[in-house]
Amino acid sequence: MLTTEFTVEHLPTGQLPPDGSWYVLHRAPEGLTVVREARPASKDEPPDAGTQERWAGLYGELSHDLDLPGMLAAVLGPLAAAGVPVFVSSSFRSDLILVPRERRAEACAVLRAAGHDLVE
Repeated sequence: MLTTEFTVEHLPTGQLPPDGSWYVLHRAPEGLTVVREARPASKDEPPDAGTQERWAGLYGELSHDLDLPGMLAAVLGPLAAAGVPVFVSSSFRSDLILVPRERRAEACAVLRAAGHDLVE
């Protein structure tokens, strides 16, 4: 589990974010998807005021080869069965799986019940 909260944005023009504060950039025909660290909430505003949906991150600490079948399915299957939405980005060695922040505890419980070890 990652302690950072994330936002997922779509930039239809496909231009790179100006500040370099991103974790994931994914260019596709419809534009650029950007995953970045969520900005901290201000003390003077409610927790979700003016912010985008926040996501909690799961990241595989054990790298795996690209041709190893079933790694991502082993995590996504139980989450799908429990109705937990996900956003996924794969890197060369592992996968970043985002779940809605408010469903983080549920996602962790589902994955533990499926036999996964989670490290905070």
